Amino acid sequence: MNQKLKKYLISFIKYAIFFIVVINLVSYYKSLDLNKNRLEIRSFELLDGTNYEIEKDKPLLIHFWATWCPICALEEQNIETISKDYQVITIATQSGSSEEIKEYLEKNNLSFKVVNDDFATLSREFNIKAFPTTFIYDKNQNLKFSEVGYSSTFGLKLRLWWSN
Repeated sequence: MNQKLKKYLISFIKYAIFFIVVINLVSYYKSLDLNKNRLEIRSFELLDGTNYEIEKDKPLLIHFWATWCPICALEEQNIETISKDYQVITIATQSGSSEEIKEYLEKNNLSFKVVNDDFATLSREFNIKAFPTTFIYDKNQNLKFSEVGYSSTFGLKLRLWWSN
């Protein structure tokens, strides 16, 4: 019985490593076409109509997501956790009206800052082709990391710390 358990555990570890490598390769491939320019945007209009000014001398995470995206739903608590300690702007793309997005946020206990990109204007500007997509800028608004697909809380925190 012990040998059988070892065999299953080794197989599981092999498949997990393979899965992680494949996901990272796909993420890298999808991120090749993203906008790599320095961030020129200085403020965003949030769902509630207020204008959010980007704080200088702090790293910034910009996260593109959609209410209809299942991977985004898996990742939303990671973004929520990160938003408590770091400067985070999320951009809900083609996810309905501002009221519908507010209802989604309330239903899922999310409080991060959201921009409604209902016509995908920002998504086109950043050349977003898949969701979720995350950009991390350093304190000088230079792009340091971009990721397409799921990101863990630890991975995001590590990248933000590195960008500081």
